[in-house]
Amino acid sequence: MNDNIGTGRIIAIFRKSKRMTQSELANSVGISKGHIAAIEEGRKQPKIKTLARIAKCLGVEIEILLKRR
Repeated sequence: MNDNIGTGRIIAIFRKSKRMTQSELANSVGISKGHIAAIEEGRKQPKIKTLARIAKCLGVEIEILLKRR
């Protein structure tokens, strides 16, 4: 069993804890829902600028999103 949780999964956890949809987060960040979905599923790695905007929208420090648990 792998205990590492990737950045995308951490983003999904925080997004859901804020009761925010992928579409709402995408609109707040200025990217498509498909892009958010791909990030959360680990199919894409966000650029640092996008990650910073996601962190701001979720109200967390960017470092939190980069931690592996």
